Amino acid sequence: MKKTLLLAFAILLPLLVWAQERVDLEVIHRIKAEALQNSQVMDHAFYLTDVHGPLLAGSPSYRAAAEWIVKTIKGWGIEDAKLEKWGTLGRSWSSSRFSVHMMEPQQTTLLGIPQSWAPGTEGPVSGEVMLAQIRTMEEAAKFKGQLKDKIVFMEAARELTPPTTPESRRYTDAELDELAKAPDPGAARFPFARMGPQRPGQPGPQFRSPDEFRQSRGKLSQFLKDEGVLAMVMVGSRGNYGTIFTNLGPLREEKDVLPPPTIILAAEHYNRIARLVEKKIPVKLEIDLQAQFHENVDGFNVIASLPGGRKKDEVVMIGAHLDSHYAATGATDNAAGSAVMMEALRILKALNLRMDRTVRLGLWDGEELGFLGSRGYVKEHFADRDTMKLTAGHARLAAYFNYDNGTGKIRGIYAQGNDMVRPIFAAWLDPFKDLGASTVTIRNTSGTDHISFDEVGLPGFQFIQDPVEYSTRTHHTNMDTYDRLQRGDLMQSSAIIASFVYHAATRPDMLPRKPLPKPRPRPEQKKAS
Repeated sequence: MKKTLLLAFAILLPLLVWAQERVDLEVIHRIKAEALQNSQVMDHAFYLTDVHGPLLAGSPSYRAAAEWIVKTIKGWGIEDAKLEKWGTLGRSWSSSRFSVHMMEPQQTTLLGIPQSWAPGTEGPVSGEVMLAQIRTMEEAAKFKGQLKDKIVFMEAARELTPPTTPESRRYTDAELDELAKAPDPGAARFPFARMGPQRPGQPGPQFRSPDEFRQSRGKLSQFLKDEGVLAMVMVGSRGNYGTIFTNLGPLREEKDVLPPPTIILAAEHYNRIARLVEKKIPVKLEIDLQAQFHENVDGFNVIASLPGGRKKDEVVMIGAHLDSHYAATGATDNAAGSAVMMEALRILKALNLRMDRTVRLGLWDGEELGFLGSRGYVKEHFADRDTMKLTAGHARLAAYFNYDNGTGKIRGIYAQGNDMVRPIFAAWLDPFKDLGASTVTIRNTSGTDHISFDEVGLPGFQFIQDPVEYSTRTHHTNMDTYDRLQRGDLMQSSAIIASFVYHAATRPDMLPRKPLPKPRPRPEQKKAS
């Protein structure tokens, strides 16, 4: 019997040790009170969206928003707030005027948005619409000599079907239980290459390298300009009821050949015009697009630090990307994340909580263009992912927490394959079960700035958030405005993140880490070596 008890104790001892992860309920109570009763998160979101949005990387509005954040944070008594250069963005873009009208056979205002990094029309231009599905130079050759002074519709009409599932939803308990399970080890990895037919100007699996894609796109753009095309028009790739999903035209280098002025129409309006042209009824449009290019733009992040105490050289970081698409004001992607992280920092400062480690906020530039700001920061301060050469700061980062999945409340956290942090995060989430947050999953998630940290062996994590209408209505669309933000969700998220930061900054040890990854040189570096 004694042997059985001793064996049971030996098995349970590690679990008991993990269960003793310190959670300061008195501090959590104060954090909840500040976050839920004195919240300023919607004020932050208002300035980031209605006042300054959209925040396209490198644009004047991005700089204005970043400067407002620095001024605001300093107003809280956090003097170490600044803009920090991460590198050179290259060519940026902004638009100051846009309208599109059908003039014949009927007069009506059309719903559309300009394609970023495409030039303006230099005043209103009008012309006849021509359908010409062109994606390759072989297809372009069929239209040689036919496109002068035409407004070219580059795609076929898109069939629309009414949605049969709710466009806004929250995770069910069953879905969260399933998410908490480890993925099937034998399941195929998600294919990251774009598959299927591609929209004009988008890279796909038919291109073997970015350079090949750039050259192909440049040849097509030059052909259309040489032919005298007035403007290109594309249909929103998905979305109903006037919602237009956008992409960022990646024309940031001076060597990139600019296309003719390019706009994207809502599918309902695009389809009407396409049907008229197919029935041989002439259609005339008028387009007025004023766009400006900003050359050799430096990229910069917003960085702010709350100094720690006896371990101030060690750092806990929180972050979100500040840049957005341009079609609306970038509310759920990602003013929500920036506002929540600002609010978490404000809460910690307002409560004057004593923390051993320094807490640092990073609001990142260029996430929409490939994690440019966070990767630049990580390379400068922690490690080069291509060589895995580490800086002294690499060993002093306790954790990085990211917020970038829309307006939905936090339901848990991705452990990013790190088994050692699961019981720690479970203990930290326990006081927030009544607010809907309890799931810890070993699964990885991708697509945002925590990857910049994780890929160099740093403990970087993204929270699980309710989907709400992120993928169906707001993500990268003309509907991504302040009105789509859920106040209660952002307040809940601010409280949880402030608590996570406090416990990470006061924990006796830093969070456990996965083994360092191997260097992952990019293709051009492999070739150079």
